[in-house]
Amino acid sequence: MSQRSNSSTPSAGGSLVLNTASPVAIPQLGLGTYLSPPERTLASCLAALQTAGYRHIDTAQYYANEREVGQALAQSGLPRDQVFVTTKILTPGGSVDETYAACLESVQRIGGGHVDLFLIHSPSPGVDKCRDVWRALERLHDEGKAKAIGVSNFGIQQIEALKGAGKVWPPHVNQIELHPWLQQKEIVRYCHDKGIVIEAYCPIARNQKADNKQLLSIADKYGVTPNQVLIRWSLQKGWVCLPKSDSPDRIKLNADVYGFSLDDKDMDLLNSLDEGPKGALVMAVNNS
Repeated sequence: MSQRSNSSTPSAGGSLVLNTASPVAIPQLGLGTYLSPPERTLASCLAALQTAGYRHIDTAQYYANEREVGQALAQSGLPRDQVFVTTKILTPGGSVDETYAACLESVQRIGGGHVDLFLIHSPSPGVDKCRDVWRALERLHDEGKAKAIGVSNFGIQQIEALKGAGKVWPPHVNQIELHPWLQQKEIVRYCHDKGIVIEAYCPIARNQKADNKQLLSIADKYGVTPNQVLIRWSLQKGWVCLPKSDSPDRIKLNADVYGFSLDDKDMDLLNSLDEGPKGALVMAVNNS
């Protein structure tokens, strides 16, 4: 069994700098809150911020827990500028102004006068609507109410379609489903070439691969959990990693990934598990 150190502080993993005129640093490990009911979100976020050392929380209008994320920020005792918060808009309004107003409501629910990253949640509204949403997000960005703006579940054509919609292009971030069984190499390569930061959601594959023999073998080698291996793989890929849990113990374990590194052989083994589109867990993925 390989040796590992006792470091367990997420901040040890550093951050990535977004491609903005005034650089914004995004912590590379964050807490996802999808399917975290409002009544549990507050406790989960407080556990992440106060006990496990997270400094990045990911939420969305669709998750219906932005207010609880804001309450956690207020109760954590941490200065607002020490916690990076991402949110997303899924359903645009009938106009740019109406969409802007809907986004501003998210900022107000979260509190502190701004969000750090605001994403278009999905390309599903269509090209014209997404371009309008982008204009609304740019307005927030210009006003300092969104430090950075980006997209989620966008493919190459959908990102290209935002060209000319406003002053900001390419998007600062693309958040997509990523784990060894869905590696989306084409869109990842494109984003890398364009300087778009990749955020990985479902990095632990919703625990559906926890009994995978190759994964278990690697976990045993390093004396860690399968989830820790998957998170470490994502971090070593250079992505922002957003594991989700409502269990305080698992939240802390998911952050304890800085005391070991996967060697090249193990990275290659995990890289070999890609199943392409059939490995997707989320119907929202559309990276054509």
